[in-house]
Amino acid sequence: MTDTRNNRLADRVLALAGLVQALAQVRRIADTGQANAAVVDTLLESVFRIDAESTEAIYGGRASLRPGLMLLRDYFGGKGHDAQLPRLALAVMQLERRFARDHDMGERVRRGIQAQAETAERLGRSHPEVLAALGSLYADTLSHLRPRVLVQGNPHYLGQSDVVAEVRAVLLTAVRAAVLWRQMGGSLLDFLLRRRDMAATVEALLR
Repeated sequence: MTDTRNNRLADRVLALAGLVQALAQVRRIADTGQANAAVVDTLLESVFRIDAESTEAIYGGRASLRPGLMLLRDYFGGKGHDAQLPRLALAVMQLERRFARDHDMGERVRRGIQAQAETAERLGRSHPEVLAALGSLYADTLSHLRPRVLVQGNPHYLGQSDVVAEVRAVLLTAVRAAVLWRQMGGSLLDFLLRRRDMAATVEALLR
């Protein structure tokens, strides 16, 4: 039973790592107009890989989530350098709760992702055509829910359609991570009641 609880907590922490990893890229794109291509590709993989046996498998392995785990370690250690990340993470978690209750929207998002699967396989998940389609999908669905996820950044880049599309596509991967977090039993109470356990799990996953 203890092993099962620990494995579930590890899955939960990995999903949370996926969430903050996505939001860190959102912040980077909004500020600089560029993302870490390898990290974004991993995040997009999680959107197209709907069925997998674990959170780790959805992201293609624990190593792919190391940047997010390191961000979590800084956060739990009181060393987080970006005050906007916790705010964005909370907004995405709240948005996901609204999304989970809107079954029609959930079906629209699922169909929209499936419609891009062949193109993503052929051209690559980070191809501009795929990013544009996923960005439009987010704009047409999740962006209409409240609370809206407000991303601050450099107006020069946020005025460019391709940058906005990539921001929205990566936000879609953040919502995917929030869905996984909830499916694994995660809730905001964990930050009050299981903070120490989560911090210990982060350290164990980074070893």
